[in-house]
Formats: sequence, structure tokens, C-alpha cells
Amino acid sequence: MKTNIALIGFMGAGKTAVAKILADKLAKELVELDSLIELKAGKSIPDIFRQDGEIAFRELEIEITREVAEGNNQVIACGGGIVLNKINIDRLKERAVIVYLTASPEVIQQRVGADNTARPLLAKGDKALTSREMLEFRQPFYERAADISIDTSGLDIAATAETIIARLEEYEGFD
Repeated sequence: MKTNIALIGFMGAGKTAVAKILADKLAKELVELDSLIELKAGKSIPDIFRQDGEIAFRELEIEITREVAEGNNQVIACGGGIVLNKINIDRLKERAVIVYLTASPEVIQQRVGADNTARPLLAKGDKALTSREMLEFRQPFYERAADISIDTSGLDIAATAETIIARLEEYEGFD
């Protein structure tokens, strides 16, 4: 029986905001992987990327995912690149229903542009072009990992959470 929900998707899809509402509505623990990575590293994700590089960040991500995946009754907001290492998804799938939050490239651009969050992978060059290229590259990974997919393009955070709850009720093996 799976008791965790892991939200995956590209930056700007709404993973963290939706996870907060879901955790509250379902009385589950909220777990934000990026926050745990920052705590473990003792620095922000942009600082990890800048000082240690993406490989060091991905290694921390694998370690934290392993620890979190062993828990129960959690809503896990994953970082956008969690799917790049299959071991992360394999570990999460043992106890979690993987929910892929997707949105159109235009909606993602709008959300990321309005968001003040530092995004190290978009720090250089044309952000829109980099974002589109990353999304195109990662999309098959997200789709392969997903148990449930929800397009958030036309949904607000609350409606997305309600849609997930409705879809989970149909998902066999989730408690």
C-alpha cells in the first residue's frame, strides 16, 4: 500500500504550492526535497550549483531522496530534475504515487517569470530558450515516471489539489 504522494514536474508547474495544500487536506507530512537539500548542504541551491556544481547537487538529491522515500504519509514536492536519476524515481515509487504536474511552455514561462525564486539552471543566456530546451529534454522522463498526469495550465493551486485528490481516489493501491 502506498501512502506517499510525490509531485514531479518542471519548474513553475506548481509542485511546492500544490504540495502544501495537499498535505493539509490529506493530513500528511509536507516534505520539500529542495529545502532538505539546502539544510543538509548548509547553503542555498544556487550556492550549491555555483560553488560545488550540478553533480554535487544531484548527489545530495539522491541521498535525500533515499532518506525521504523510506517514510510514510508524506506529500513530497520534488525538484524539477529529480527524474534525471532513475534511482530517485525507483525509490519513490516503492511507497509513493508519482503525480506529474505539467503545464504548457507558455504558462511555465509566465509562472517562472513572475516568480522571484533563484533558478540556477536558468541563470545564463536566454531563459525562455533554455527553459523550453530543458522541458523538451525532460518531458519523456516525467511521462515515464508518472502514475498520474495533470495539466495545471488552466487550473489554480486549489483546483489542482482537488483534481489530484479525485484522481488518487481512483488509484488502486493508495491509502
